Amino acid sequence: MSEARESEFKGNPMIVLANGPDDKYPFQFGLRKAKLVLAHVEDIKKFVEKHEGESKGSPSSGDVPF
Repeated sequence: MSEARESEFKGNPMIVLANGPDDKYPFQFGLRKAKLVLAHVEDIKKFVEKHEGESKGSPSSGDVPF
């Protein structure tokens, strides 16, 4: 199951998104990029819908729910 947690890097807040506690390569970013993601969340949803089901480059563990 996917999980989100907070962390910090050089004193800056970070969010860490992982495909579970054993994920070796979690996705993490700071406040500036988090704001950018929020500004484009609808574009990201459209991108996922458009490309969902394509096998190239898909993660090995299941779908990540929104």
